[in-house]
Amino acid sequence: MSDEAKVHEEVKQKYGSAARAVAESGSVQACCDPGLRCCDPITANLYSAGEKCELPVKAVQASLGCGNPTALIELKPGQVVLDLGSGGGIDVLLSARRVGPTGKAYGLDMTDDMLALARENQRQAGVENVEFLKGEIEHIPLPDNSVDVIISNCVINLSAHKERVLSEAFRVLKPGGRFAVSDVVTRGVVPEAVRKSMLLWVGCIAGALDEQEYMDKLHAAGFEAISMEPTREYDIEDARQFLTEAGVDVDAMAPLVGGKFFSGFVRATKPAVCCGPDCCAPVTIATKG
Repeated sequence: MSDEAKVHEEVKQKYGSAARAVAESGSVQACCDPGLRCCDPITANLYSAGEKCELPVKAVQASLGCGNPTALIELKPGQVVLDLGSGGGIDVLLSARRVGPTGKAYGLDMTDDMLALARENQRQAGVENVEFLKGEIEHIPLPDNSVDVIISNCVINLSAHKERVLSEAFRVLKPGGRFAVSDVVTRGVVPEAVRKSMLLWVGCIAGALDEQEYMDKLHAAGFEAISMEPTREYDIEDARQFLTEAGVDVDAMAPLVGGKFFSGFVRATKPAVCCGPDCCAPVTIATKG
């Protein structure tokens, strides 16, 4: 099995375990092995009390994100939103309420257990303008030019094929469509041993991009108006217990970590002008009856 295939399978297994833990015990902490010890404080305090009150408890408990993309992007009634790596569905359900009954919110996830949990959360929330799709973020099962806004929450960093993810995001966005994701990002030169230890904790799998590299890849995919807004910086003290248990000398690492790891809110836009002969052709998305 290739290294990329191993990463794919490890992500699938770990997030499947997280979904089962929430479904069975009501807490993702039940499965917090070293690959899921990013639960807290990375995922803490991302959603307001008002947002949590709108949703089933297990939708909140299953959140393993690093930000709250729905709080940082304006959504309008009638828009179509796609969440890449939708997990338990928290961001999909919040988006669905904001785009209203004339809009639509899609969640895309490759894990059967997460999809089952998300669909149950949808049922409990009584939200009808939602559809959860099974698939990979590198191969989005939606037509070209069919989505107004793409969101994602600490998922793109897990992909071994980030260029493909960004290319697919560009493809399915309508001209003028917006890319607005939260993700784990690094800043500046980080020694490889430090990077692996911190990213295992912060991002669950060591795959986060440097902020400039992230923006360069977005530009290469065709996006414009690209920006990166840090939303939460990760301090070595947040990771002390986990790293100590992993056999890392935290005090020796501390000077090499400061200011190097953060959650970023990444914005970009697909150009509004046609990018090809069929770019602006109208698209109708079939929905389930």
